[in-house]
Amino acid sequence: MYFKQAGGLSACFIRLVRIWGCFRIRDRLRHPAQSMRLHEVKELFQIVEKKKLNDAVVMVRIVAPLIAKKVLPGQFIIAKTDEVGERIPLTICDYDREKETVTIVVQTIGAGTERMMALNEGDALEDFVGPLGCPSELCEEENLEETRKKKIVFIAGGLGTAPVYPQVKWLHEHGIDADVIMGSRTKDLLFYMDEMKAVAGNVYVCTDDGTYGFHGNGCQQLQALIDEGKHYDVCVAIGPMIMMKFVTILTKKLEIPTVVSMNPIMVDGTGMCGACRLMVGGEVKFACVDGPEFDGHLVDFDQAMKRQQQYKTEEGRAKLAYEEGATHHGGCGHCGGDK
Repeated sequence: MYFKQAGGLSACFIRLVRIWGCFRIRDRLRHPAQSMRLHEVKELFQIVEKKKLNDAVVMVRIVAPLIAKKVLPGQFIIAKTDEVGERIPLTICDYDREKETVTIVVQTIGAGTERMMALNEGDALEDFVGPLGCPSELCEEENLEETRKKKIVFIAGGLGTAPVYPQVKWLHEHGIDADVIMGSRTKDLLFYMDEMKAVAGNVYVCTDDGTYGFHGNGCQQLQALIDEGKHYDVCVAIGPMIMMKFVTILTKKLEIPTVVSMNPIMVDGTGMCGACRLMVGGEVKFACVDGPEFDGHLVDFDQAMKRQQQYKTEEGRAKLAYEEGATHHGGCGHCGGDK
């Protein structure tokens, strides 16, 4: 059954090779003397910079030489805070090959991210594995000539700003200035505006409550730009699933090809567990190895969101147990802490 879903024996073999590669990288990072001189690097997976972006989001820059050397925009890592911590998939926000660092943006969602947010500069993560997933097709050298012919618009919803930034930056470094729509519920949740303006052709900021920029969401901002006479050949939408769903509904009507970056629950990140299973064009795909980017007009968002909801209750219980510590006894009878 697995072979049928994964696309045959060859697909399974490819996934096994990827797993071997990831663990080989992890082993080399765990034992740096085997792959680099110890005096050249700081403690591996050490946090060298931590910056609060808003009340719930933090930027963390981490020493990860081999990942920084290989990563491309669109890929992600899986991190563990400590030996007993959960594996957390996080899209790479930036990287510096010379300084051998990788930047991630973390939002407090559950117990695992709470633990990660509690770390400070000088602390180190237990594990930091990657790069995982496929790079953005727009950010691959072999596609550069075709990409230069296209007018591109990115729509970043909320935390989606983090994975949008490295793609826009890469394009800018290769002579392509894309437009970016940055959407948020309110002004206080916006981040990376100055950084994005430095690498984008035009940045259009919108907030649902009108506290900053255009009063409306990313879909409404895109429609307003089209009404003004703007033309786009490609749209890349990254953010909450519900936001990406409505972007694809609009762009299908506008006949704009659209790429989305899917962020379902992941466990191993190498295609073996099936937790990140999606239906794309009627076929089973795994976000961790086949994506995370897909043709947005082919993604079954309703099924993806339904699967995502299955994990909500357990995630909330774990977060509450972490926050309340020894006082979390589950006496309310609703959270499950007494079981």
